[in-house]
Amino acid sequence: MATAKKSSAPAEKAALYEKLVATNPKIERKGATHPYTSLNGNMFSYLHPSGLMALRLPEDQREKFLKKYKTKLFEAYGVVQKEYVTVPDALLAKTEELKKYFEISYRYAETLKAKPARKKS
Repeated sequence: MATAKKSSAPAEKAALYEKLVATNPKIERKGATHPYTSLNGNMFSYLHPSGLMALRLPEDQREKFLKKYKTKLFEAYGVVQKEYVTVPDALLAKTEELKKYFEISYRYAETLKAKPARKKS
């Protein structure tokens, strides 16, 4: 398991996010202050500094999730992120229930075209 990293999100939310990421040993939590997960250069989940979690889902699952959990597409810095849903706080606290959608998100990321790695300057 990865060592805990200091997140800019509230500690309780960061701990719940870490617990979720740990449900799949193939997934590494990235980001020193802004926790996220990515595969082949495509981000598929992240924890916003506000403590809200964004989860990238394929269209069919996205619509079902939005209706079931009465939530909305994720919005950050005034921009609606069309492929990301806002995970309700109550669901973030239910790792077993959320794990299903985290896996769907991971599988969706596997289907996306790989992005070339950016050079660090």
